[in-house]
Amino acid sequence: MSTAISKTPSCSLYVGLDVHKESITIAVLPERAATPTRVDKLPHDLNTLRRYFARLAADGAIRACYEASGAGYVLERALRGWGYHCEVIAPSLIPQKPGHQRKHDRYDAKQLARLYRRGELTPIRIPTEAEERVRDFVRCRATFQRELLRARHDVLKFLTRRGLRYTAGKCHWTRAHHAWLASLVKPGVLVAEDRAVFSEFLGLLHFVAQRRDALDEQIEALALAPALKTSVAWLSCCRGINTAAAVTLATEVVDWRRFGKPTQLMAYLGLVPREDSTGARERRGSITKAGNRHCRHVLVQAAWAYRHAPRLGAALARRQRGQPAVVVSHAWKAQQRLHKLYHRLAARKGPQVAVVAVARELVGFLWALMQECPMGEVSHATAA
Repeated sequence: MSTAISKTPSCSLYVGLDVHKESITIAVLPERAATPTRVDKLPHDLNTLRRYFARLAADGAIRACYEASGAGYVLERALRGWGYHCEVIAPSLIPQKPGHQRKHDRYDAKQLARLYRRGELTPIRIPTEAEERVRDFVRCRATFQRELLRARHDVLKFLTRRGLRYTAGKCHWTRAHHAWLASLVKPGVLVAEDRAVFSEFLGLLHFVAQRRDALDEQIEALALAPALKTSVAWLSCCRGINTAAAVTLATEVVDWRRFGKPTQLMAYLGLVPREDSTGARERRGSITKAGNRHCRHVLVQAAWAYRHAPRLGAALARRQRGQPAVVVSHAWKAQQRLHKLYHRLAARKGPQVAVVAVARELVGFLWALMQECPMGEVSHATAA
């Protein structure tokens, strides 16, 4: 049951929204109230919410917030369009009581309102609609890349169950390996039933690879858009970062200058270690993985390139051609330092730990590089 709020137009109303696909639980906490004065559960319908907030606005200035989730930014944009203040909160940075063992929608909404009033919540940067479209386009390519790896595994697992192994070379998915796979479809190698199943697996592999390659071509064209051209070109000067990886970093981070120092960006990407230290005891664990997983994946994959001795390969030379000398020099300095770091740590802690440390250091080099990059508005770059 909801209770009415006393009408104090000059009062600020702190509104916590617990957003779900079908419903939204709303807790209203006036500026001078000890506890929320009303908690309502409404269907997730913008017309219903607009009428609700219109009635609520008669009692004070609204300051609403909700957690970032799969619901996206539709609600924030709607509230802002209606003239109300709304922020989206980073879920991993919401303070939690260690002893609290119960969690439900009403509690979450009330807790959001309380913490928001006390200023203990951390809002995230809201991308523009155009920025979000470009970002989702690049993420679509990552989805097809994951499906391609899954399709490759299905092909190899099926052949393993039939006792067939590729022995003509050391590496899979080369031209010779693809030719060997194609030869298995011919009659006489597999029985009819197995040949039919293998043909379907192979057809799926070719389809996903074709769609991934088509997206790569579109991303190459997208990287030439005025808003992305300079940042993608500069990021691509670093070893291990091709055009697709550079576009991912550019569209996910967008404004590199909003991070005052590289350690803030490292934390945002979830590449800093956990820590539980007290007194004389110092204990650090694995990385937090609390940040942007898309960037983190790209950076860790790029970090593997630094296990090799510093050199300027044909592909890297092509990406660096025509770029400012200071950018090329910065990328070469990163190669030398990160190569030494990888081998020093790999000898003591193993390659997996070393490559994550290299990825974290690589973030520092990219942050320093992008501080000098003339940033455009990604809102002008849209996927064709």
